[in-house]
Amino acid sequence: MLEMFFTLAFSFVPLILYFPPIRSFNLFVETIEQTLKSTSVYTNRVNHDLRGA
Repeated sequence: MLEMFFTLAFSFVPLILYFPPIRSFNLFVETIEQTLKSTSVYTNRVNHDLRGA
């Protein structure tokens, strides 16, 4: 049973390294949201200009 625990624990360690801490993750999500908002404004402006042309 102990061997199985260590096997599972060591197999999950690399997966944990892929996920950032919550503080960093919140900053990452905020940056993505700002980027999407700024690109959506630009895209809407381009679509409006193309329809008017």
